[in-house]
Amino acid sequence: GTSVIQVTATDGDDPSYGNSARLIYSLIQGQPYFSVEPKTGVIRMASQMDRETKDQYLVIIQAKDMVGQPGAFSATATVTINLSDINDNPPKFQQRLYYMSVSEEAPVGTTVGKVFAEDSDIGDNAAMNYSIEGDSSDVFDIITDNETQEGIILLKKTVDYESKRRYSIQAKVANKYIDELFLKEEPFEDKTVVKINVENADEPPVFTSENYVMEIFEGAVSGSVVGMVTARDPDDDDSPVRYSIVRSTPLKRLFSISEHNGTIITTKPLDREIASWHNITVTATETRNPEKISEANVYIQVLDVNDNAPEFPKYYETFVCENADSGQLIQTISAVDRDDSAEGHHFYFSLAQEAPNNSHFTVKDNQDNTAGIFTRKSGFRRQEQVFFYLPILIKDNGTSPLTSTNTLTVTVCDCDTEVNIFYCRYGAFMYSLGLSTEALVAVLACILILLVFFLAIITIRQQKKSSPFPEKMEEFRENIVSYDDEGGGEKDTEAFDISALRTRTVIRTHKPRRRVPSEIHSLYRQSLQVGPDSAIFRQFISEKLEEANTDPSVPPYDSLQTYAFEGTGSLAGSLSSLGSNTSDVDQSYDYLADWGPHFKQLAGMYTSHRSVGD
Repeated sequence: GTSVIQVTATDGDDPSYGNSARLIYSLIQGQPYFSVEPKTGVIRMASQMDRETKDQYLVIIQAKDMVGQPGAFSATATVTINLSDINDNPPKFQQRLYYMSVSEEAPVGTTVGKVFAEDSDIGDNAAMNYSIEGDSSDVFDIITDNETQEGIILLKKTVDYESKRRYSIQAKVANKYIDELFLKEEPFEDKTVVKINVENADEPPVFTSENYVMEIFEGAVSGSVVGMVTARDPDDDDSPVRYSIVRSTPLKRLFSISEHNGTIITTKPLDREIASWHNITVTATETRNPEKISEANVYIQVLDVNDNAPEFPKYYETFVCENADSGQLIQTISAVDRDDSAEGHHFYFSLAQEAPNNSHFTVKDNQDNTAGIFTRKSGFRRQEQVFFYLPILIKDNGTSPLTSTNTLTVTVCDCDTEVNIFYCRYGAFMYSLGLSTEALVAVLACILILLVFFLAIITIRQQKKSSPFPEKMEEFRENIVSYDDEGGGEKDTEAFDISALRTRTVIRTHKPRRRVPSEIHSLYRQSLQVGPDSAIFRQFISEKLEEANTDPSVPPYDSLQTYAFEGTGSLAGSLSSLGSNTSDVDQSYDYLADWGPHFKQLAGMYTSHRSVGD
């Protein structure tokens, strides 16, 4: 009788006119699960339905006017009804008994197997949780795969075939969400039995302990027994075991192990003061299967033996003034012992009886592991003795007490009221070298002079390496080169720095006149990227022209010297005009043959010309 839905039909006739618009509903399809009220069109459930059997129904409703009388018009409508799910079905295991197996070598977390339970419901109503009941829950665990709704059995603890070969566990499954209306009918859970067999495997040897702690006294002779380790094969065949030590560091060679019984012995005496603990790794290997190896750690403590005598903890610098009084404390000493003492160290101090300086100093034990050095007389003379050497006896409180003799050096200082340590050290150093103060000052002065001389040499060398002129680099590159003749190239004469052109004062020496043909002078300048200063050249030419006009040694005929500048960046130099000499009468050209192979053709031309003229 539960209402599902209401359907409504309409009629276009006038409802106030007879029964033409009066409608009545009837069910054509959908029995016996549904019914419809004739006047309202409400569809109701007529019987119980199971979604797991059928989850969808098609219901056909008919509507007639004129209250269904003959001649009435009708229409039909189809209603699709889907059944929603409720959690009315418990989960059920597919099997009542499962068989699984696991190797004894399997690590923790290994998947042993899977179980599965079915639930006819869907969605959250089918969600399940798996669990393990009984004592086996500490060895195995089960988790739920939310996607497949499977129960995955995992290894929670390693198993041993020799200890237990078979496990029987009970797995349970239950719905996450339970409907209280159906809980009274039956429990919404299920159980199954899982039997797990442990498979045997060839296991490595097993030590009786993962860590061993052993002790041995220092100084024990080589071959002394430190201790023993034991390992056995856990398999049924009980394979023999061979022992060895992992040689990872040189210190491990202090010990050796018997490969048959695992006895560890020393190979050399041990010294606790070098190392009080030794950590070694021991391996056990199956004889029948060398690949099966296990390890154990062995910690060896070296016990102390009183084999070190006490001594001064540092070098004491002790000073005494020449005007010291008797009974004056000049030094407090202590001692150290590298050995351990269970009751704590206690040292005894005394002055050796055979000490030659017993009449000058005395030792007082303070009973707190310290002692004081006191003077026994008043006044010391540095000129007579600078150093006093006191043999101090120090004894420990070990089971077999050890005594050592330590020498304390006392330096006599020349001081008035208090000891000046710096000057005392200085004087002691001088005395040890056998030098007086004046001699040491002279040595230091010589060293200082040599140092100053050395620094001066370095400074001079550095100055030579640096540029001596502060002018620009362009001024160094500008040179005027004079050649004896044009086109020669065989003999460069003099090169002048550009600074020579800037000198106004010209010193000219008069030379005897030579009867030679007028020379054609040329100025050649290497072309640079930066052009010369034209004002300097004009000044230079004017000065040379003035000198030529006033010079009485010039030839009686005119000699015109023409200069030209090719311009900045030109690869050609500046040449003088060949028109400087217009007459070749009485001119000899024999010297052209001396200009070299480059002027051979020119020399031949002028020589042949002269021959024809003659």
